[in-house]
Amino acid sequence: MYVHVLENIKNMIINGEFPVDQPLPSQKEFADIFNTSEITSRRALTELANEGYIFRIRGKGSFIKKIEDDEETKKLKIKRVYFVYPDAPLQVLTHRFYQDLMDGIFSSCKEKGIQFLTWKIGENEKLPDDNQAGFIVLPHVQGAQEISVKTLETWKMKEKRLVTVHFYYPHLKIPYVVINNITGGYLATQHLISCGHEKIGIILTGKSFMDINQEFSLRMEGYKSALLQHQIEFDPSYIYIAEGNSETEEMGYKGMKALLSLTEPPTAVFATSDYKAIGAIRAAIDSGLKVPEDISIVGFDDISLAKYSTPPLTTFNQNSQNLGKRAVEILVEEYNKKENEEEILKDEIVPELIIRESTRKR
Repeated sequence: MYVHVLENIKNMIINGEFPVDQPLPSQKEFADIFNTSEITSRRALTELANEGYIFRIRGKGSFIKKIEDDEETKKLKIKRVYFVYPDAPLQVLTHRFYQDLMDGIFSSCKEKGIQFLTWKIGENEKLPDDNQAGFIVLPHVQGAQEISVKTLETWKMKEKRLVTVHFYYPHLKIPYVVINNITGGYLATQHLISCGHEKIGIILTGKSFMDINQEFSLRMEGYKSALLQHQIEFDPSYIYIAEGNSETEEMGYKGMKALLSLTEPPTAVFATSDYKAIGAIRAAIDSGLKVPEDISIVGFDDISLAKYSTPPLTTFNQNSQNLGKRAVEILVEEYNKKENEEEILKDEIVPELIIRESTRKR
């Protein structure tokens, strides 16, 4: 429990919620604020003192330890890394992708002796005023208001140390690490082609053909590239775009039903996410088809349910733990490099194909 209190007080200090020249609330006041015991709040304050955030004066209380904002301070190496994300529904952030991403950031920070914190962006779109911090920013989470390009530009102008993950904006010249979704889409389609399929459908997420979510748009590029390389004609009727704020089985169910209603339905479908793929399997079965005997289906994400679906789902592990680790490495490398080194650091993580039982050779 004290860790929760400790992190909250720490964030309040870093965000400038307490004046530097005034005593902090007492351990009793903190106990009331966080609805906990004085023992817990006292332990949290002791840890803050040990970590150098505060100092104590007998009879006067606890005070914030001021860090002078001079040129040398600006050049200090990164001591804290914040994982910055939009205010998203809790169930979205329990998705394996985000959990593995945070695990990767945490483990890399631990190896380097860097403190790891999380920071949720609300309406004020403000980052902590911490000149020894780096920020790993996830700009977009399904079901949440995304962190806008304008906000990222503002943070960059304020010389915040930034790395974006999963999404990138080349014109901003902010370091980034992303999953190589083009390669993922290519490998998914290539796998289906190697199974003997040529009529391959794809289920995407977006609002329209001209407004497909970035990651799915890139997977479609890979899909089209694989078709082209194997001299298979691209058929726009094999594209279904599902609208929604988060991935659901229903999106895949409706998409598969629509594809199966075509005069010449596909014999294989790349569903571009596991939730859509699981829904697509159900739609195929409800339509009297057997998976994979009559139709092969590939997902993307390797969520925990994928191996337990019926049949177990062929999918892609996005290696998001490596995404998190690499983001920390790039953050440290980018902001410790020499001033005359102008190249923006970036990396792309290749997803791994996991072949299970929802695909087979014809």
